[in-house]
Amino acid sequence: MFSKSRIVGALFAGLLLLGSTNSRLNAHDGDDHSDGKPNKDELTRVLIFSKTAWYRHPAIPELNSFLVQLGGKYGAQFDVSESPEDFSRLHLYQAVIFNSTTDIGNSLNEKQRKQLKDWYQAGGGIMALHAAAVHHNTWPWWTKLVGCDFNSDSDFVKAKLIVDPENKDHPSVKGYGPEFYYTADWTNHDKSVTGLPGVKVLLRIDETSYDPVRDYFKNRGGKPMGKDHPVSWIREYEGGRFFYTELGHEVKSLATKFGHQHLMEGLRWITKTKRFHRDPKKK
Repeated sequence: MFSKSRIVGALFAGLLLLGSTNSRLNAHDGDDHSDGKPNKDELTRVLIFSKTAWYRHPAIPELNSFLVQLGGKYGAQFDVSESPEDFSRLHLYQAVIFNSTTDIGNSLNEKQRKQLKDWYQAGGGIMALHAAAVHHNTWPWWTKLVGCDFNSDSDFVKAKLIVDPENKDHPSVKGYGPEFYYTADWTNHDKSVTGLPGVKVLLRIDETSYDPVRDYFKNRGGKPMGKDHPVSWIREYEGGRFFYTELGHEVKSLATKFGHQHLMEGLRWITKTKRFHRDPKKK
């Protein structure tokens, strides 16, 4: 069970930066929504899960801290856990953010997989960041949900993003079309999710604007995806809502005006909430 302490400022940042794979923290910098079920109209409570069973991104603890603070600006309680046992408490959450959870199938046992799947199919919302779409063939259901797996990636570079014209008004990308430049580590997937049932691509990347395969992968089977290279998409599937973004290799790929909008509006979409508990623009 989560501890009840509120961890603020440098204190909670320091704890999160410990990065223990066994940590079970209640780290939130927003309003306390620990009592009872979350508000159906407002985004109030989210679980961040960051346990890994394959490659572990060094920035995961820092990203957890960033997400907690970002949620707090909107009055939401973001809890952090690396214990799959906390999936028995998913009824307390509107969404789960999977923070680069490589090989999720080997992080969860059969009971925990069922808890997550049942919660999602009952209307839960899943947000997958960056490597949450990496090396997950140990759980076929997750592979089907995400729609693809990992092939290779680029260096941390600026590239041209193209907003899908059919989805340009989605709140997570609205105001950034038809194209814009952005800097991040860009992932090459083993196939495109375009056309999969329930999938709507939000952003694609123009591979002519950067080198899509970094040197490490050039002689290790790394392949660019070509003209159809989605980097963010949403999906209504099996009763729940799913959001994926390639952003999240490092905090700096999300600590921008677009990054904040992309994440928070993505969360609001997967939770079907009408508003945030707090408007960060109002003092």
